[in-house]
Amino acid sequence: MDELKEKEVENENLSQEVDVNLEEVEDKSEFKVVETNEKKENKVYKAIKTVFQTIFQTRLIVVLTGVALLLKTILLYKTQIFKIEPLKPEYIQMAAAFIYLLLTLPMLLKDKLRFWCTIIINLLVSILLFVNALYYSYSANLVSFSQISNLQYGREISIALPNLLHIGHILYFIDIIAVIIIFFAFRIKIKKHSIKAYIVGIVYLLLMIFVVSKPISEWLKEAETHQYNKVQQIESSSIFGYHYLDFRNNIDMKKNVKYKSKSEMMKAYNSLMDKYTDKYTLEYDLAGIAKDKNVIIVQLESVQNFVVNRKINGKEITPNLNKFINENIEFTNMQNQSYSSTADSEFTVMNSIYPLENGMCFAQYPSNNYDNMYAKFKENDYTTTYIHGNEGSFWNRQAVYSRLKIDNLLFDNVFDSDVERVNNYVSDEAVYRKVIDEIKTYDGKFMVNIVAASSHTAFDLPGLQDKDKKVNIDVGDEYRGIYFGNYLEAVNYADYAFGIFIDELKKAGLYDDTVILVYGDHAGLQMYNWEMQDFIKEVKPLNDIQTQINYSNVLCGMKIPGVEPMKITKPTSKLDMKPTLMEICGIEDTFSLGQSLFSNKDFVCLNNGKIITDKYFYDGNWYSIKTGEKLDLSNLPEAEVEKLNDYCDSLQTELDISLSTNILNLLK
Repeated sequence: MDELKEKEVENENLSQEVDVNLEEVEDKSEFKVVETNEKKENKVYKAIKTVFQTIFQTRLIVVLTGVALLLKTILLYKTQIFKIEPLKPEYIQMAAAFIYLLLTLPMLLKDKLRFWCTIIINLLVSILLFVNALYYSYSANLVSFSQISNLQYGREISIALPNLLHIGHILYFIDIIAVIIIFFAFRIKIKKHSIKAYIVGIVYLLLMIFVVSKPISEWLKEAETHQYNKVQQIESSSIFGYHYLDFRNNIDMKKNVKYKSKSEMMKAYNSLMDKYTDKYTLEYDLAGIAKDKNVIIVQLESVQNFVVNRKINGKEITPNLNKFINENIEFTNMQNQSYSSTADSEFTVMNSIYPLENGMCFAQYPSNNYDNMYAKFKENDYTTTYIHGNEGSFWNRQAVYSRLKIDNLLFDNVFDSDVERVNNYVSDEAVYRKVIDEIKTYDGKFMVNIVAASSHTAFDLPGLQDKDKKVNIDVGDEYRGIYFGNYLEAVNYADYAFGIFIDELKKAGLYDDTVILVYGDHAGLQMYNWEMQDFIKEVKPLNDIQTQINYSNVLCGMKIPGVEPMKITKPTSKLDMKPTLMEICGIEDTFSLGQSLFSNKDFVCLNNGKIITDKYFYDGNWYSIKTGEKLDLSNLPEAEVEKLNDYCDSLQTELDISLSTNILNLLK
C-alpha cells in the first residue's frame, strides 16, 4: 500500500512538472509571437519614418510642396474663378511655372532651413489662395494688396465670414497640418548633407532662369495690357502673375496712371464728352423740370433688382418699393459700378467717376477734390444733409464728408443711446424718422442723402424689435434660417422702413414737391448663390452671362414731380445719377463721366473692365446675353463690330480718366 501511494505521489509530481514545462513553452511561444509582432511593427514604423525622413530632409519636400500648391490653385480656379467654363491646360501650366519659380529659394537652401522655408512658403501661398477663395465668393472679385488697410474694419468683415466658410476650405491647409503632425510624431531629424547636394539646387536655378523666366516675362507683359480686368490677368499669367503685378503696382500707384496732369486728363475727358454728345441724345427731355424742388436720395443696403415685384408664398417681398417704382420711374437695368463696398457706391453717385474698389478712395484718398453733387446743390442754395446710422469712422466717412462742407452731417452719435439698432447700426426706421424731424426744420429747398444699412449681411436682423410686425413675409421651411431666407427677410424689413418714410413724407406735406431717387448699393448674395438661382428660375432660368449681370443689377426707382410713370430697360449705371439730378434740377454739371438716365446711351461699363449693352456682354471677350455664348465677331456685320470696338475704347478712356483723377487728385 505504501509503495502504491508513493508511486501515485511521484506520478502527480511528474504531471505537475509536465504542466509547468508546458506553461513555460506556451509562455515562450507567446513571447516569441509578441516579439515577432513588435519587430514587424518596428519595421513598418521604421520604414514609414524612413520614407518621411527621406522626403523631409531632401529636396523632395520642395517638389511635393509644388504639387500641393498647384492642386490648391486648381481648387481655387474650379470652385471660384473658372467655376463655369472649362479649365484650360495653359492656366495650369502658367500656375506651375510661377509656383516652382517661387520654390527656387528653398531649393538653394540646406537641411532644416530648406524644410522650414518650404513650409513657410506653402503656408503663405495657401493663405493667399484661401483669402482669394473667400473674397471671390463674397464679391466675385480678387483680393488686392491695397485692401490690407481694410483690416481696420475687422468686425464688419467677420460678420460675413460664417456664411462664406465651409469644410472644403480645409483643403488649402491640410497638407501643411499633415506635414507638421508627421514631423513631430515621428521625431524626424533632418541630417546635414555634403556640398555635393547643392548641385541639384544650382541645376534647378539654371533651369528656372533659362527655361521658365522667359515665358513668365511674356505672360506678365500680356497681363499688363488688361489693367482693369483681373480675371483676364489670371488668364494671361495665372493667379500668381496677377498678384505679382498687383503688388508691384501698389508700391507706386502713380506709375499706373495714363494722364499725368489735369490738362492731359481734361483733354481726354472733353474729347470723350464730345463723342458722347454727337452719338447720344435725350429720349426724354426733362431738363430743368425739377428746378428748385427738394431732392432726397436713398441708398439701400444690398438690395438687388431680382426681388422687385416678386412674391414668396403669396406675399410681395418689397410691396412699398414696388408701389413706389410702379407709380414713378423704374430703371430695371441699373448696374453697380463696383462689386464691393457701400462706400464705392456712395463715391460713384456723388462724383460720377469710377471708384478704385473696396472703399480705397475713401480710405486712402479722403482729401481728394471732386466735382461732387453736394457742392453743386450748395452752390444753388440747397440745404445739404448726409445721414448714416453708422460710426463716422467707418469707411473714413467723417473725414471724407467733413471736407465737403455739408450743412448737416449726421452719424450714429446724434441718436439717443437707447435707439433701435440692427447689426449695431441705427435701424432704418429710426434713421428715416430722424430725417423727417430734420427736414421739417429747414427753410427753403433741401438735398438729403440717406444711407440705410439694416439689410446688411448676415441679414439676420439682430436687435430688431417686434420683428414679427416688421417682417411680413414667410420664407417657408425651404429658406427659413439660411442665408438666402435671411436675405429676403432683411430686404422685406428695409422695404417696411422705406414705406414708413414715404408715409411720413406725405403726412408732412413734403412728398409731392420732392425728387426721390432710391437704389441698392451693391449685391447682397454671392453671384452663384444656388437658392437665389432656383428662386429666379421660377420666372426665367439664367445662363452664366445673365447670372453675372444679375449680380451687378440693383434696384433703382425715381420720382420726379410732374413726370408720368415709365419703365426704362436700357443699361444704366450709378455714374448716370449725378448728371441726371443736375439736368432735371437745372444745375450746370462741369465734370461727370456718366450721361443722363434719360439719354439713349446704350452701354455701361464696370470698373473691372466689363461692358454691358442691351444685347452683349464683354469681359475680355464678347458674349450674347440672350444665349450666353461667345460671339464670333467675324460673323457680325462690320458696323456692329465697329460699335463693339468703340465701346471698348470708351471703357478704356473712362477708366484711365478715373484712375488718373483718383490717384493724382487731378481735380484739385
